Amino acid sequence: MTKTEQNIKEIIEPTVLNLGYILYDVMYLKESSEWFLRVFIDKENGNIDLDDCEKVSNAISDVLDEKDPIVESYNLEVSSCGVERHLREPEHFKKAVGKSITVKTFKAINGLKEFEGVLSGISNDKLEITAGESKVELLLSDISSCKLSYSWEDLKNE
Repeated sequence: MTKTEQNIKEIIEPTVLNLGYILYDVMYLKESSEWFLRVFIDKENGNIDLDDCEKVSNAISDVLDEKDPIVESYNLEVSSCGVERHLREPEHFKKAVGKSITVKTFKAINGLKEFEGVLSGISNDKLEITAGESKVELLLSDISSCKLSYSWEDLKNE
């Protein structure tokens, strides 16, 4: 998480929590010529709908306007973190142990830049993925993106 994202998280998290939601993640990024502030929310039962997103968007928009932590103009997007949620923070990885994930790396490792399997372990600087009988350890610093990976069969079994 960048310093800007961390600062925004600290500013909006109390508001999100007071509304009864969990602030899952904050992403501030530039796509083409536009900046986007993406706020991902969740709640205990995991059922986020459009009304939830609108409620949080309206509340944090006021807080962001007041604190004004971002110099550039940006588009605010509030959404559910989704079934195939991104894993970026240590707590995200810890909660995902035992679940299927897809990992992309910055550089090829053992000839591959994408790995799929079950997150079987996490330490301070690396994670372990198990796929069948094989295991691979990846340094967190080598990971460009990681997300939960669900198949329709997984969804039927939940």
